[in-house]
Amino acid sequence: MDDIQQLREALKGSPDNLPLRKFLAAALMKQERLEEAEMEYKSALKLAPDDRDLKIGLADAFRAQQKTGSGLVILEEILDSKQPPARAWLVYAKLLLQSGQPVQAKEAYDNAIALDNGLRDAYLESEINLSQQKPSGPERIKLSAGSPKDDGQADAAGIDIERPDITFGDVGGMEQVKEEVRMKIIHPLKHPEIYQAYGKKIGGGILLYGPPGCGKTHLARATAGEVSSSFIPVGISDILDMYIGQSERNLHSIFEKARNSKPAVLFFDEVDALGASRSDMRHSAARSIINQFLAELDGVSNNNEGVLTLAATNAPWHLDNAFRRPGRFDRIIFVPPPDEAAREAILRLKLQGKPVEPLDLSRLARKTEGFSGADLEAIVDRAIESKLDEAIRKGAPQPISAKDLEAAAKKHRPTTREWFSTAKNYALFANESGIYDDILDYLKINK
Repeated sequence: MDDIQQLREALKGSPDNLPLRKFLAAALMKQERLEEAEMEYKSALKLAPDDRDLKIGLADAFRAQQKTGSGLVILEEILDSKQPPARAWLVYAKLLLQSGQPVQAKEAYDNAIALDNGLRDAYLESEINLSQQKPSGPERIKLSAGSPKDDGQADAAGIDIERPDITFGDVGGMEQVKEEVRMKIIHPLKHPEIYQAYGKKIGGGILLYGPPGCGKTHLARATAGEVSSSFIPVGISDILDMYIGQSERNLHSIFEKARNSKPAVLFFDEVDALGASRSDMRHSAARSIINQFLAELDGVSNNNEGVLTLAATNAPWHLDNAFRRPGRFDRIIFVPPPDEAAREAILRLKLQGKPVEPLDLSRLARKTEGFSGADLEAIVDRAIESKLDEAIRKGAPQPISAKDLEAAAKKHRPTTREWFSTAKNYALFANESGIYDDILDYLKINK
């Protein structure tokens, strides 16, 4: 039995042993079993949510998996606190270098060794120096005024325009959410004369929020399919650029692409990463991007009629309040975990085309309350894995049974629980305007 297995066996007898769980996570990192290390750090943080060493360890696990943004978010919170540990600065330096910011990485590294000279890392120093010594010129200098493009213009060439072939009929459940989207987006496009009679413009924005894996992106794509419009999905990597002013030009170019393709649904995923509260921003460049985003939403210099802006976030409380003003994302819709009917539909879809026994999926749907669509997919995957050994031994696919699925469901904890534990605090203590009342309703908590 190897060391890792011994630690796991010890944890079975003492699952709340925090030092033991820390030791296991660190051992997994040393063996580059990164996903397992990430899971152990997360499990340990459930026992000690404020443990900074655990948070730094998790950020380092994210770094090793190239999940740079997630690691930076964790460390920026720690570095804003009193007397941040030297190791936090060291991991932050590595993440900054990974994200193409050698100047800031050097500053963070200097802070780390000023606090603890024993953290000196010759390899990291050489990497930082090498990054800073690359040939100069407008195409190599980071944070230079201007852009690598000769004409200074962004063309959003990497942004695809889709024509989705799915509609609301392909989205299980979520009837209340779909009705709100119909009133804000679909009816104005299908009955423009009625809305124009009341002086209502066609367009505007909706912010979809809720736990991850619950179908926000799928719903946005189905919205475009419902009205046969262009669908333009935008991720943060499509916008952010190392050159000063280029991110703003990218953002403008994306909106221009939507205006030239209207009716169009412009969809921003993880918008909180782009539109985080300006009071939380460390750099003026980030605040400038938010100001540009707000200007594009307002359509002060351009006509946004016919451009429908949807955005999704798992953390609406991090979004700048200015985004919620009328004419921007003034309609905020909670996308909860799928209801029972939707869970049954998702399970049926995930099992389609696979060898199965006759199944009563309604029974499993009742037992998986609170599970996200991603959780249900994980249950099906786990059930399949449980049949693979048997199928290989017998030389033929073995049908998945209800027992297999229920056993898989018992082993899988819904990922939505962690989100709701955070969301509940915002809904109870930072909800003066009532925008999170839907969370309280879902949790059956009296206001």
